[in-house]
Amino acid sequence: MLKLYYIPNTCAFVPHVALEWSGLEYTAEEVGRDTIKSPEYLALNPQGQVPLLTDGNWTLRQNVAIIDYINDLAPDKGIYGVTAQHDPKARALARQWLAFANSDLHMSFKPYFYAARMVDDEKAQENLKAYASAALKNLFSFVDNTLAQQDYLTGDNITIADVYIFIEAHWTKRCNIDLSVYHNLSKFYQRVSADTGVSTVLKVQGII
Repeated sequence: MLKLYYIPNTCAFVPHVALEWSGLEYTAEEVGRDTIKSPEYLALNPQGQVPLLTDGNWTLRQNVAIIDYINDLAPDKGIYGVTAQHDPKARALARQWLAFANSDLHMSFKPYFYAARMVDDEKAQENLKAYASAALKNLFSFVDNTLAQQDYLTGDNITIADVYIFIEAHWTKRCNIDLSVYHNLSKFYQRVSADTGVSTVLKVQGII
């Protein structure tokens, strides 16, 4: 059976939703930040990170790889969109946005979450956060512009890339980054949060 290890309100939220959408039988185990550095967990994932997916004795790490694997197991469930199974361009477009979320956006949060690890001086830490805030607002403005003409990043239907952008938009709240000027993004956030799979995982992970 598939098993997902996750820390709530991290990027592991995204494959958790993919599993909900897939209809596959799975379990999800919440782990703490101390647990992922334990010898037992490191034996499964030497990087000491989440998400981690196991399928029997087989393990898979890295968000995009896990999402791809779930999609391959349930190709008709619309993880990359309702037309993606038979439309390589639709699938590629969803993966393009997934890559944007996984690299451009996710990396830009690091100065917020790990400033103290990067520099010792408190003033330098604040400067890092200010730089990150400006970078994130610029990236989310690009998302907002895309959403001006459509409900979701790839068009009229939700994909797993939308879920990644959604949880990252949620992170801005705990970072006190104000995105209220992005009205299209705000409406998008509400649409994604209303999705059945998304709302289920929000509750399971205790995010709402």
